[in-house]
Amino acid sequence: MVAAFVGAVGVALGAFGAHALKNVFDTAQLATWQTAVSYLFWHVLAAMFAAQRMRGEAAPLAGWSARIFLAGIFLFSGSLFALASGAPRAVGMITPLGGVCFIVGWILLALDARRSVA
Repeated sequence: MVAAFVGAVGVALGAFGAHALKNVFDTAQLATWQTAVSYLFWHVLAAMFAAQRMRGEAAPLAGWSARIFLAGIFLFSGSLFALASGAPRAVGMITPLGGVCFIVGWILLALDARRSVA
């Protein structure tokens, strides 16, 4: 449910960037905004897939994967949205934490898949 809501917010942010910000932001800001939107969507899909794996079976790694993907979205994409909007460069120190969340989420999802095949 949370991932679906974040997906809806992603659509709104993507449309906002493409229409309302195209004459306000420079090329670099728009590229940063688009990167944030892209990573948001890929990881919303990953979180929804991980959450689906949790249904009907004991899959704690998939559950953690979904949660960590969502945390990564907020940290990675959220910091990029803020940077594109003019936040201080220090906010960029948050972005790699979101990237680490994405990596950990994918590793947990792989471990969950391995566990279910073994």
